[in-house]
Amino acid sequence: MRAVIVLALVVGMLFTGTINTILNKLQDITCIANCSDPNPKHREYFEQPLWQTVNMFVGEALCLLVYYIAVTIEKRRDAQTGGGVAVVHPDDSGVADADDAMDEGSPLLSPTYARHVPQPMTGKRNLWLWLPTLCDMTATTLMNIGLIHVSASIYQMLRGSVVLFTGTLSVVFLGRRHPAYRWFALVTVFIGVAIVGLSSVVSPSSSPDDLVGADGTLTVTTAAKSDSSLLGVVLVVLAQTMTASQFVIEEKIMGHYHLPALKAVGLEGFFGLVTTSLLMPVLYFAFGRDTGNFFDLPVGFDQLVVSFPQVRNAGLGIIFSIAFFNWFGLSVTRSISATSRSTIDTCRTIFIWIISLSLGWESFRWLQVLGFVVLIYGTFLFNDVVPPPPFAFCQRPSIEEVLDEDEEMP
Repeated sequence: MRAVIVLALVVGMLFTGTINTILNKLQDITCIANCSDPNPKHREYFEQPLWQTVNMFVGEALCLLVYYIAVTIEKRRDAQTGGGVAVVHPDDSGVADADDAMDEGSPLLSPTYARHVPQPMTGKRNLWLWLPTLCDMTATTLMNIGLIHVSASIYQMLRGSVVLFTGTLSVVFLGRRHPAYRWFALVTVFIGVAIVGLSSVVSPSSSPDDLVGADGTLTVTTAAKSDSSLLGVVLVVLAQTMTASQFVIEEKIMGHYHLPALKAVGLEGFFGLVTTSLLMPVLYFAFGRDTGNFFDLPVGFDQLVVSFPQVRNAGLGIIFSIAFFNWFGLSVTRSISATSRSTIDTCRTIFIWIISLSLGWESFRWLQVLGFVVLIYGTFLFNDVVPPPPFAFCQRPSIEEVLDEDEEMP
C-alpha cells in the first residue's frame, strides 16, 4: 500500500509541475489584440510577468490555508483519540528543515546538522521568511519575463543552473566544504547550461508570432530571434542567482528555527502577496500608467481576469498546480528523500519538452539534447545519484574524512 501511495505522490508531483510550466507558456502565446491582422508583427500577446508572479504567490498562500485546516482537524482528532495526525504526510514530523523550505527546483545540498536545538518559529520570528520571499519574487518575475523569449523546455533546462549557484553560495555563506568531485559536477552543470543556452541562440524557438496564425491555429515557421532568445537565456540564468540566494537564506534560517514545512511555503506565499500588493501600485504610477507594459496594472488585470478566458483559466490552473506541486513535493521528500525529489523533478523537464514538441511550440534540436544530457549528469553527480568519474581527483571522501571535516567546522 505504501508503494502505491508513493507512486501516486510522484505522479502528482510530475503532473502538477509539468502543467504549471506549460500553462505559463500558454498564457505567453495567447493573442490579446489584433489577432486577425495578416501581419503577425502587429499582433499583441499576453505579457504580464508581474501578474504571473502574483499567481504563484496565491498558489503558495493556499498552502497556508491547507495547513491551518489540517491543524484544526488534527486538534479535533487529538481531543477525541488522544493521538495526532501529521500535516503533510503520516511519517512527517511536522518540522521544516533546509530541504523542506526550498520550493520547486531546489537542488540537494550537503546535509548540515544543527549543533543546537532549533527554536520554534513563531510570532515575529516568522518575518525572517520575508527575506527569501523577496529573492523568490525577484527570481520568479525574471523567469516569467525570460519565458516570453525562450521555449518552455529551454526555460526548464536553464533552471537547472540553480545547483551551480547554490553550490557556490553555500561555500561562501554557509561554510560548506565540497569535495573535488562536486566541484567537477558544478563545472559540468555550467558547461551543460552553456550548451543549452547556445542551442536557443543558434536555433531560436518560435515566437508567438510564428506560433499563432491569422486564423488562430498554431503554426511553426523559422524566424531570426537570436537577440530575443539571448535575452531570455540571460534573464532565466540571472534569476537562478536569486533562487540560489533564496535557498541559502532559507537554510540559514532553518538552522536556527523550525516550523511545519507546509506552513513555511504558505508564509512565503502570503509575504509575497503582501510585497507585490505594495510594490505594484508604485511601479504602476512610476512606469506603467497608460503604457500597456508590464507595469500597467489595469491592463494586466483586465487581460488576466476579465477579457480573455484562456488566460484566466490558465491562471487558475497555475494557482492550483503550484499549490499541489509544493504539497506533493514535500510529501515525496518525507516519503522517500530529498535526493529522490530532486531527481524526480529533473524528469519533469522531459515531459515539458515532449508536450511542447507535440503542440508544435518548438522544434527538435540535437544541441539542446547534448546540453540537457551534460546538465543532468552534472546535477545527478552533485546530488550523489550517480558515481563520480574514475579520475583520481574525483573520488568521494571516506566516512572518516567527512567526520574529520565536520569536527573542524566551527
